[in-house]
Amino acid sequence: MAKQEDISEVRIDKWMWAVRLFKTRSLAADACKKGKVLMAGNSVKASRTVKIGDVIQIKRAPITYSFKVLDLSENRMGAKLVPDFMENVTTPEQLEILEMSRFSAFGKRDRGTGRPTKKERRDLDEYLDPTDYEDDLYDFSDDDDE
Repeated sequence: MAKQEDISEVRIDKWMWAVRLFKTRSLAADACKKGKVLMAGNSVKASRTVKIGDVIQIKRAPITYSFKVLDLSENRMGAKLVPDFMENVTTPEQLEILEMSRFSAFGKRDRGTGRPTKKERRDLDEYLDPTDYEDDLYDFSDDDDE
């Protein structure tokens, strides 16, 4: 697919669909309508046009992704061509939040795996609330007053 040189502006919903940020154009438009797409800190409508050099932010829990527009297209493209049209400029702090949320998923169970067994439940309780104190280290008795 060749680059379209004659395009100077493209609707934001078309561009996000074309560069494969959303699976369908209607999902891209819905994200705009719900205020999840930002430009310069302000939410935008689906009809807003983008130009080369614009930075688009997309809120997807738990972080906000940022993409810089390198080129414009109204037609959906293959995944190998996407780096020619956009650059991921998400801040390292946001990526760190994403990494931390992956680690915090320890206690979550996959859908359809059923209830935890007794052993899994005990292990989970032990991990979340470890009460394995050594009695020799601390003396909490009131015998010292006497």
